[in-house]
Amino acid sequence: MNHIVTAQDAVTAFADFMEPTDAELEAIEREMPVILADVDLLDAYIVTLDRTPTELDERRIRRARRRALAARVAMVNRVAGASLHGGAA
Repeated sequence: MNHIVTAQDAVTAFADFMEPTDAELEAIEREMPVILADVDLLDAYIVTLDRTPTELDERRIRRARRRALAARVAMVNRVAGASLHGGAA
């Protein structure tokens, strides 16, 4: 007789020891403006998937692309500023 059992690792894939650390949560929080800007950009693209983009759609995509780029630049500047110790380089 063959017994059918579940794989314990698959059932408890998200055990307590697999929770994100505080450092990982802080990194996600720092990257959240970039993530949200990327979501806005994807939303702008998704709207135009089933139709020809109008002028308004093109403007929305351009604005979203600029916001995503600005969010990335701001994040890089924060990281670069944090890595510089004691003033201008």
